[in-house]
Amino acid sequence: MNAPLTLAGRVGLSLIFIISGWGKIAAYAGTQQYMESAGLPGGLLPLVIALELGGGLAILSGAFTRWVALALAAFSLASAAVFHANLADAAQAINFWKNVAMAGGFLMLAAHGAGALSLDHLWDKRRSA
Repeated sequence: MNAPLTLAGRVGLSLIFIISGWGKIAAYAGTQQYMESAGLPGGLLPLVIALELGGGLAILSGAFTRWVALALAAFSLASAAVFHANLADAAQAINFWKNVAMAGGFLMLAAHGAGALSLDHLWDKRRSA
């Protein structure tokens, strides 16, 4: 039961980043302005998109899972601190703790790996054969 549950967990964790990455491409100028309003350079947006979209796809497929999971955990915590730190606002508090929860899920993936239904597992089998 571990393999399908780990896959389902990866799907759940990855989709928000894949969808968000595509959304940032579709609303590039607005997202860049939003980042700048939070004090971040808008020039970081391509890196954010690459991490969200590329990282989300890597987690979904189970490729380079441990390293990508660590990067997305750090990104989730940084996003919480920069964009959702106003805990007096109920909506921001929910988003803050959602990001903390996602970071926890990514740390579990970093600790335990992508599972048997992943590219990482397939690559490990081929290396040891």
